[in-house]
Amino acid sequence: MRVVIDLTPSVQSQAGLGRYAAELTRALMATCPPDEQIELFYTDPRRRQPPPPLDQLPGRRLSSSSKSWRLNVLLAYLFHRSQDATMESPDVFYATDHLLPYLTYSRAVFTLGDVTFISHAQTHSRLNRVYLQLMMPHFLRRADAVIAISRCTLREASQLYSSAAAKGQVIYPAVSAHFQPVADQSTLQAVRSRYDLPLQFLLFVGTIEPRKNLPTLFEAFKAVHAPDVKLVIAGKKGWLYDETFARLRELGLEQRVVFTGFVSDEDLPALYTMAEAFVFPSLYEGFGLPVLEAMACGTPVLCSNTSSLPEVAGDAALMISPDDVRGWAQAIEQITREAALQADLRQRGLRQAKRFSWEETARRTREVYREIYVHRS
Repeated sequence: MRVVIDLTPSVQSQAGLGRYAAELTRALMATCPPDEQIELFYTDPRRRQPPPPLDQLPGRRLSSSSKSWRLNVLLAYLFHRSQDATMESPDVFYATDHLLPYLTYSRAVFTLGDVTFISHAQTHSRLNRVYLQLMMPHFLRRADAVIAISRCTLREASQLYSSAAAKGQVIYPAVSAHFQPVADQSTLQAVRSRYDLPLQFLLFVGTIEPRKNLPTLFEAFKAVHAPDVKLVIAGKKGWLYDETFARLRELGLEQRVVFTGFVSDEDLPALYTMAEAFVFPSLYEGFGLPVLEAMACGTPVLCSNTSSLPEVAGDAALMISPDDVRGWAQAIEQITREAALQADLRQRGLRQAKRFSWEETARRTREVYREIYVHRS
């Protein structure tokens, strides 16, 4: 059985979907039975390579940009033109990028991360929003199985699409084994120097875009009396971020907020370890991997109480409404002043993170695509 996995979000360094695609493929690769061949597909005009050890897998790269590939897929659906040849007709195609080519011979599994292009449309660029609103019904109908990354995602998708309700099931992501507390002081110091990090800081990790709700975090941080503590924003600019930086300037926080830009997976555990706490005021998350990563590194977590985040955090985080500036300010004051609370959340977080496993995710995912392969028409 040939299984082709779309690794585009990983190769193109997309935050959440990229992490999901790479870690799941690694876990599937590590447990691959003799009667199965895993291959890769990705689009990237910059000729970047998959991360190790995935670069050892056979695969096919299209030099198309994301926009041109998405347009090709749209036209294929519009004119009913098969794209099986592009994938060399695999037995199963695994769509990880909210994009499913028009396949007529191959079976297909579709990962659904969220439906924010409808529920939080204002947080998407207009082009992306229109594309997904137009194409998602087609993708879900053509898929043989749909994997939602949280109960929240499946519930909301099922209210919108009968295909998601009929074909969907929940399989949680997890965190890589290298997300753990970093004890080596030389490693911590090297990472601190590399990103010019302050001695004491709160940490946010994620793409800078409206859904992450950073203006609310800035307002709460402004209200906190902790002159020695700074706020570190680790992540690259995404889309519609002008308002975020405008609010930062309006609040006069330029000297108290550090932007690192993109941080490699290798360096993230050290950032989490050094942080006083991880703060995540997101308006909506399909899953929220950074919350679990922080917990796995023993970092106290403050996060929103919306969407899938209660599923991820369990009882191991302080959860606040994403629009409650005062509540966020009080929680930040509490976490920076109470050592006992920090210690309690660290231990709870470490236990909670162990409940999620990429091996289990891979096992259940393999069951899904083997079932649709066996029952192919």
